[in-house]
Amino acid sequence: MVITVDKLSDAPLYLQLRDAVIAGIASGELRPGDALPSVRSLAEDLGINLHTVNKAYATLRDEGYVIMLGRRGAYVADAPADPAAGMGEAALEAALTKLATEFKASGGTRHAFLAAAKRAAQNLD
Repeated sequence: MVITVDKLSDAPLYLQLRDAVIAGIASGELRPGDALPSVRSLAEDLGINLHTVNKAYATLRDEGYVIMLGRRGAYVADAPADPAAGMGEAALEAALTKLATEFKASGGTRHAFLAAAKRAAQNLD
C-alpha cells in the first residue's frame, strides 16, 4: 500500500496518515498482522518529521487500529471480536451529525449530504 499526504492541505499531516492507514484497513489492502512502514522510513519517504509519523501511529494505536511492538514496529491489529468495541452506532451518529452541521453551515443541502453519504456507504459492501 502506498501512503501519501498532501502538504498543502489544511488537514494535519498526522491525521492524513491516520486516515490513509484506516482506508487501507477498510479496503482490505492492509490486513491484521501486516507490518506498517517504520517510522523513520515513512518519514523519509514522505519528507516529513519523524514525530508526525509517531503521532499518527500513536493515534492509530489509541484507537485500536494498530499495535506497537517497540523496536519491532507497528502492525495492523486484529479486528475486535466484539464490534461494539469499535466505533459504535452512537459515535457514528455523533460524527455524522457534526458533518451534517458543518456541511449545512457551508451552504450544503440535505439532498447533497444524503447523496454523498449513500456513495460513501457503498464502500461497506
